[in-house]
Amino acid sequence: MDISKLIEIVETHLEGSDVFVVECTCTPSNEISLILDADSRVSIDTCVAISRAVDAVFDRDVEDFSLTVSSAGIGEPLKLLRQYQKIVGSPIEVLLKDGVKILATLDQASEQGITISYDEKVAVEGKKRKELQHTVRTLAFDDIKSAKEYLDYK
Repeated sequence: MDISKLIEIVETHLEGSDVFVVECTCTPSNEISLILDADSRVSIDTCVAISRAVDAVFDRDVEDFSLTVSSAGIGEPLKLLRQYQKIVGSPIEVLLKDGVKILATLDQASEQGITISYDEKVAVEGKKRKELQHTVRTLAFDDIKSAKEYLDYK
């Protein structure tokens, strides 16, 4: 299965909407997984329409494949800049490549990386107890192992 052709067909079908392709994978046995996201939301009708658009172009008798079209799930890692930009102002959980996990507010997202802010306890010289300090950090995408929107279930 030609994944680039499939993505091209899907993106053509999505033109003019706020829906975009996040990821498309294909196993050696032609099991295709297409993940969509949107600036607003992805409806089940959109997923069905995309599946039908692909079926209309590719003949399952010629190319034996299985297609799953779904929306990017809540709590799934962010993969595209557009996904970061969509949640600016929201809580985000960032896992850095050095193993440090940070729960913060996503303040900004650009081609260079993201800016986050959070409160942390830091040692202050001359005091026994750590004090809460507001921290703002800019992280390059190369420093981030994974990041996802944080949902507080409390």
